[in-house]
Amino acid sequence: MRMRGVQAGLLLVLAACGTSARTSNGSNAEGVDRSGLSADPPFTASPVARFNNPWAMDFLPGSTTAIVTEKPGRIWLVDVKSGAKQPVAGAPRVVVSEQGGLLDVKLSPAFASDNLVYLTYAEPSANGGSGLALSRAKLVRDAKGARLEGSQLLWHDPAGGEGGQFGAIIAFAPDRKSLFLSSGERQRFTPAQDPSQPLGKILHLTLDGKPAPGNPWAEKLGAPAVTITDPPRDTEAAKSTAGRKFTWPGPNLTPAETWSTGHRNPYGLAFAAQGRLWETEMGPRGGDELNLILPGRNYGWPLVSEGKNYDGVPIPPHSSRPDIVPPKLSWVPSISPSSLLIYSGNLFPQWQGSGFVGALSGKALIRVTFSGDYAQRADRWDMGQRIRWVGQGPGGAIYLLEDGGGARLLRLTPAHARR
Repeated sequence: MRMRGVQAGLLLVLAACGTSARTSNGSNAEGVDRSGLSADPPFTASPVARFNNPWAMDFLPGSTTAIVTEKPGRIWLVDVKSGAKQPVAGAPRVVVSEQGGLLDVKLSPAFASDNLVYLTYAEPSANGGSGLALSRAKLVRDAKGARLEGSQLLWHDPAGGEGGQFGAIIAFAPDRKSLFLSSGERQRFTPAQDPSQPLGKILHLTLDGKPAPGNPWAEKLGAPAVTITDPPRDTEAAKSTAGRKFTWPGPNLTPAETWSTGHRNPYGLAFAAQGRLWETEMGPRGGDELNLILPGRNYGWPLVSEGKNYDGVPIPPHSSRPDIVPPKLSWVPSISPSSLLIYSGNLFPQWQGSGFVGALSGKALIRVTFSGDYAQRADRWDMGQRIRWVGQGPGGAIYLLEDGGGARLLRLTPAHARR
């Protein structure tokens, strides 16, 4: 199928990016990486509000109001100027687990005219367990309060099953006509290499949830039946784990939806100004990654990793498979990267174009710099808490959501000059 318009330009920009890697490893393959901290952060962190198990946030255009999701299934509006919170009714039904529940939230590229809110979440599955779902609904604000109306299920994984690591991150394409959705492998390993299952993939969809024109495997169909497994203990056990057959309800569009394969748990997805798509991904025991996402490429999980299994069973490194795209940066020991922001504001002009990564187990905010298709670590600031989400707000301030109960929403602004 011939690519057209901006989508074709996006594909060409991404495909032109090189695939050589600069891998940055720590000295210890065990535990959590809390090393290499930068001194004297050049920002002040001011608390704005508190939430219980927040997951993501997005700002309403032209205002100081943001919409926030909490994993147990709650949605809030918060005024970041005053800290005032307002509940939003109409959240979808979710299956709450350690890593599942109500997850990402993004406002429609045309929110000023359509008031649509996109959500990802773990939905109950008729086949048992849960599955990743993408929906949208209209945000209504009137004298009765705030609520979501007219919810539409745009895409979901109908197979259900067990496991965490949903990914579930939305990034709208630069042309604002399509979206990218990260889909984790649900701790099942092998589906990340199965072209007929959406797990362990980055998908490229229209704004209505259909396969986007010009995808690498456009118009191809997957197998009518796939094997669903429960999470095995490690990558070796996964090779022989028995499963159950699931028959797809209608045509299996997974290949036509797929942009890239071989992902574990992609928690960050963001476009740089030049059109490159960057991703942060949780590795196993070590081996967290920053990847440049290219169409039709394989990023290796669970065939290769810079980390190893939680039970110590080794995994071959990326260098053993030159056909697989290696990470641009990796972290060993783990930092547990969450969301990814590529900064474009004026409040911190020295950081324009930098990437900011929240670290969960690393309890840090990490800055990386980009030069074309290369990336380099720049700063790492100890935040003292697990950082679930990083984003840019009005006036160019950087906002962070801490993880867990009683988590703070923090606003980062330039530190006052010392006297």
